[in-house]
Amino acid sequence: MTRRPIALATGVALLAEAAGVLLVHVALTAVLGSQRMSLAGLDPDAMIAGTWAMGGVLAAFLALSGVALLVLALRDRAPGRTLRLLLISCAITHGVLGAVTAALVGWGAFAFMMAMLALVVASLILYGPEAGEAPESGPGPEAAEPGAAPA
Repeated sequence: MTRRPIALATGVALLAEAAGVLLVHVALTAVLGSQRMSLAGLDPDAMIAGTWAMGGVLAAFLALSGVALLVLALRDRAPGRTLRLLLISCAITHGVLGAVTAALVGWGAFAFMMAMLALVVASLILYGPEAGEAPESGPGPEAAEPGAAPA
């Protein structure tokens, strides 16, 4: 099956992206620290702290998503609700950042973000419920009262 290699590739790509995001934010804080400029009266130290915090949070989020996908691929089982929500939020993040990077960075960055979005969504879909399986929520038709008309 192709779901394990796709999940592995997505996990590795997300870990690499997390490292790249962290490096970009380190460079941004170095530039902010050396220029000591104020933006609309904002304290430069607050801008440096905010850049560190945002870079750290985003890198941790991407790394957590990448590690979760690697574990998912190694176990080769469908993800639970929490992991599915994590991956959905990762896909939404890539979609929003893709739209922003198209305007601010360029089409190459947009293509990268859309490729990452496609990998995350493919991992979610491939590890979804198998064809013919009942969904996890709600009682099935066998839970209906005997003699009751089907809805």
